[in-house]
Amino acid sequence: MKSIHVIGAGIAGHEGFTPQALELINRSELLVGAQRLLDLFPDYGGEKFTLTDNNRAEMVRLLHDCDDRVVVLASGDPLFFGLGRYLLRNLADELIEFLPNVTSVQYAFAKIREPWDDSVFVSAHDRVLADVVDRIVANDKAAILTDAVNTPGMIARELLSRHRGGYKVYLCENLGTESEKIRVTDVKGLLELKVAALNVLILIKEYEDSSQEYIPTFGIPDDEFVSIKKLITKEEVRVVTLAKLKLRHDMCLWDIGAGSGSVCIEADHLLSEGRIFAIERNSEYRQFIKQNLQKFNTRNVTLIEGDAPDCLEELPDPDGVFIGGSGGRLWDILDAVDQRIGVGGRIVLNASTLDTLTAANEYFANAGYQVEVVTINIARTRPHTNYKMFEAYDPVYIVTAVK
Repeated sequence: MKSIHVIGAGIAGHEGFTPQALELINRSELLVGAQRLLDLFPDYGGEKFTLTDNNRAEMVRLLHDCDDRVVVLASGDPLFFGLGRYLLRNLADELIEFLPNVTSVQYAFAKIREPWDDSVFVSAHDRVLADVVDRIVANDKAAILTDAVNTPGMIARELLSRHRGGYKVYLCENLGTESEKIRVTDVKGLLELKVAALNVLILIKEYEDSSQEYIPTFGIPDDEFVSIKKLITKEEVRVVTLAKLKLRHDMCLWDIGAGSGSVCIEADHLLSEGRIFAIERNSEYRQFIKQNLQKFNTRNVTLIEGDAPDCLEELPDPDGVFIGGSGGRLWDILDAVDQRIGVGGRIVLNASTLDTLTAANEYFANAGYQVEVVTINIARTRPHTNYKMFEAYDPVYIVTAVK
């Protein structure tokens, strides 16, 4: 009867197979794996297929057509950045059973005596370096599987360019072999090391780099942003606006009429795995956004230069939308958003005039949204005066609409 068992081997030199795994291998009629893994079974009685980086498609055809009992040998846990994902994409999953083993990352954490259940795991293989580092800087502990392009040195350079050097670094090389080596350094120290091709990089944050221009906090003071002061979304309004958006760590957010980018920059610190698109038509404001994105080391914000709604078509569908400015095309923008946002999606709009408030309420009422309006009246004490007098700002109406 046809079956495919994908069995993980442990760290090189310590492969270790359970009795169940060995029985499945002995009973199988076809053994598939890299040459290093096939060599572990020199007396195997069935057929062997040597897997390389270039014949995966041939392997899939073989497994699809084969009616025998098959064992595929993989490294560590086949479903942890391994062969398992490829097999599941190309074969019926009900045919496949997995038997995992110890991964190189698990082994590395054990060697440095560090818990790993609170770490993020990143594979740099065939990925854009900036995306890899985005994942690292969003977390306090990271384990990275590097490659020949995204080397530990390249990752260190990108971290330092973002003023993110405050990590303790464990460079774990050739794990399980006679040349196994674990070196402890810092991000700058990585630049000076000659590194083996087989390595696991572990970064644990120890401190915030003092060279960062700004350490992110929720409720960034207005003066930290480069902007035209009258046009920035005030700190207190910004905080309530973000609360009304009910942000999730992995959501897609549109910021339409982004201005100085204050809202999307605040959101970036809350969306560790999200995507944020800052849409702005004014070239002067776009320069402010670019300066602020650089200053605050944003990870997930993409600046879109153009007029909404005309420039929205190519963007991925949003989970939430903030509208800070509409350029006189509010209904056109809301029509475009309504066609793209899913049921339960939230639109939050800041209105400073009754005209905008009335138009937004009318649209949402006609479209069947659930609507809440909150009025924010801010008065701050004036700095550098002899008396504690308050300076009042114009009220802002925060409209929250749920589809």
